[in-house]
Amino acid sequence: MSESREKLYLGRATGFAEQEKKAASTSSAVSWLRVGVFVAGVALAYHFFNTGNNTAGAFAILGFYALFVLVMRWHSNLDFRFQQLRLLRLVNEQEVERLQGNLKNFDGAKEFIDDHHPYTSDLDIFGQNSLFQLLNRSVTSIGKYKLASWLRKAASPQEVQQRQEAAAELAAPEQLDWLQELLALPMHYKHGTESAAGFIHWFKDKAFYKQHAWLKPLLFILPLLTLAAIAAWFYGMSGWVAVAFLLVQFMLAYRFRVERDEYYEKSIGIYEAMRSYNKQLQHIEQHQFASAKLQQLHQQLTSDGSKSSVSINKLANIIDFFSWRLSTLMAFFLNTVLMWDFVWMYRLENWKEQRLQQLEQSLAVLAEIETLASIAAFQHAHPHFAVPQLSQTPFLYQASALAHPLIFSVKPVANDFEMQGIGHTIVITGSNMSGKTTFLRTVGINMVLALMGAPACAKSMAVAPAQVYTAMRTADNLAENTSSFYAELKRLRVLLELTEQGQPVFYLLDEILKGTNSRDRHLGAMSLIRQLHKRNASGLISTHDLELGAMEQELQGSVENYSFNSDIIGNQINFDYQLTPGLCRSFNASKLMQLMGIEIEEEA
Repeated sequence: MSESREKLYLGRATGFAEQEKKAASTSSAVSWLRVGVFVAGVALAYHFFNTGNNTAGAFAILGFYALFVLVMRWHSNLDFRFQQLRLLRLVNEQEVERLQGNLKNFDGAKEFIDDHHPYTSDLDIFGQNSLFQLLNRSVTSIGKYKLASWLRKAASPQEVQQRQEAAAELAAPEQLDWLQELLALPMHYKHGTESAAGFIHWFKDKAFYKQHAWLKPLLFILPLLTLAAIAAWFYGMSGWVAVAFLLVQFMLAYRFRVERDEYYEKSIGIYEAMRSYNKQLQHIEQHQFASAKLQQLHQQLTSDGSKSSVSINKLANIIDFFSWRLSTLMAFFLNTVLMWDFVWMYRLENWKEQRLQQLEQSLAVLAEIETLASIAAFQHAHPHFAVPQLSQTPFLYQASALAHPLIFSVKPVANDFEMQGIGHTIVITGSNMSGKTTFLRTVGINMVLALMGAPACAKSMAVAPAQVYTAMRTADNLAENTSSFYAELKRLRVLLELTEQGQPVFYLLDEILKGTNSRDRHLGAMSLIRQLHKRNASGLISTHDLELGAMEQELQGSVENYSFNSDIIGNQINFDYQLTPGLCRSFNASKLMQLMGIEIEEEA
């Protein structure tokens, strides 16, 4: 199935590349037309002025200027379409890279790596070769942060169902063009470190004109008086009046230079993002949705009768005009004649009073739709993945052909798996490298996908909502003076504290208490299983300790033994990676050591 999707995306990439070449040719031709219009206008105006026909020369300048502006806009639109085709080609090429497992060039959201989180570090949710890299299609900060939040915390069953319906709608084959257009639009713009949320938080507390109300009338009066005085100066009147007005504006600009710079720097930092959001919102506003969640989100974009894209476009235009101050010479002229910065600071605050709340709501909606688009693109790329059903049966986990989504082999090994009931523990034993840990991660990562509303890497899957908790990659921490064994104990203490809160906890514990001697490990592991058996928790424990298998008899019906096994044929160790009922009876540590050159002596 992945091969057919790969061919589809490669075909689309080729098609967009062909359109891209044609669009580039057309854009280049119109660019030369723009140059021709400019040259023709200058030549004709020169001819008329040179022959003394000043009126015709003036009309030639105005006419060709208007024509030049029209051609320039035409060229701008053509160039945008050319860039969009290039980005659509890139979107499809990136889908192929994900299918092939080439994730290194994608953002892993390293800022969300948290060793203290219940499961994200152990399950490779963030970082290199992570689930985030496989799922995320957004380039905006709001989309990435929203996806990260969904991966870090399970949604309610009702919310999961709504997300599944919305993602299924967007993943439909007939929606692919619209979906990829949405994913490509933000790629036109730079998305810097300054976030919209940071700007909103800063802007809410700003009230420059409430603190300096006396400046408001000067915004309209002082530039007019200054221009009038300059005009009078040119007509022979005294220039001291003009100089006085210019000096007043210069002193005002100098007095509030810190405030002006702050307003400019904070706003220009989100300019590109606002342009991006405007394009995306226009694309969304023009579309009709069928699922309840997408309809609800769509309605929020026009809840007060005005389109969110229009409001954001106004903000982007204000910031654009504000940026004219970027040139030192231009800034001096604008701020000593027209009070330029003060005017656009006023426009910003006026916009804030009317539209800031709408901006917050619009960005929240856009973040959700972007995240749903990421899930939908993931679902379209993997149509054979199951859409999990949520069950009310406590700790039900039922899956057929369950596999790990981050293992990209041609024929990934899959297992059927089923468990249910409170206080249920599955003990998994196995030889080295047989697949115990990978299976625990497979169970966990697919549960995370299911509880965020995404498809799972299985043929079918049903799961009961629960808090996923893992203890796998515990390590020494020199900064905290913590050994790996003590780090694991701390991790297990948090697990016990979670189970005391009453919420259902689904645990995945790998090589439990591996940092101590076999006797203490065996005693501690059995005690932990007994303790968890009495609480609202169930899960899987992997171990080399075969003595834990005795727990199946002690807690009949609540503890089950499963294993992964290997066969040794000569110097070859063969793994089938198949989950098998019962304890492991084949171990390979000695053979592995021999293959590494360690001479193993047989006991007398």
